[in-house]
Amino acid sequence: MGPLEAVLAFTLAAALLTLTPGIDTALVLRTALVENARSAMMAGLGVSTGVLAWGLLAAVGLGAVLAVSETAYNLVRIVGALYLLYLGALLIRNALGKGPQDSTLQNQTASTAISGQRWFVRGALTNLLNPKVGVFYVSFLPQFIPADSNVVLFSVLLAAIHAGLGVLWFAFITLATRPAAGFLRRAIVARTLDGITGSVLIAFGLRIVFTEQA
Repeated sequence: MGPLEAVLAFTLAAALLTLTPGIDTALVLRTALVENARSAMMAGLGVSTGVLAWGLLAAVGLGAVLAVSETAYNLVRIVGALYLLYLGALLIRNALGKGPQDSTLQNQTASTAISGQRWFVRGALTNLLNPKVGVFYVSFLPQFIPADSNVVLFSVLLAAIHAGLGVLWFAFITLATRPAAGFLRRAIVARTLDGITGSVLIAFGLRIVFTEQA
């Protein structure tokens, strides 16, 4: 398989993976529905930055450590699960009307920049603290790296393609929510969405806690 064929094959596979619903899509969708387009895209950019970082780590061999070291894998897994539980708890708190989200809903313009930065970090951490992403890249990328190619550079190229597809998908999600943004930002609707998303994140976190390394 030559470089062009490898890139095309990987792009198709990465596109299918990008469209598969998961934590990343849930975060961006919730942020687009409850807050604003900028915060949603910052969350998406954070997710894509995490993807690119894992691709680079896998390319230089650090990702392989997670595949062979149970201690390293479990450490990242537990930290990632705790982070998801924390983030889910924050959203549940908002849903119960006890968090800072109420004031944000009333004054979104003033808090847009801060919210965007916060969601970029959250998006990045949901990926960086998921060891399965690292193990996935270690096992998945080599299938699309042609013989005699620069492994590191080609791996980074493929990771960049995956990250770029993610940005396009998150932009589509964000734009698709714009027509109903006004209605969806009503306090009762926003709290309901926060409750649903928070519950999903907590469920993912608990699943990670009780899932052993494959």
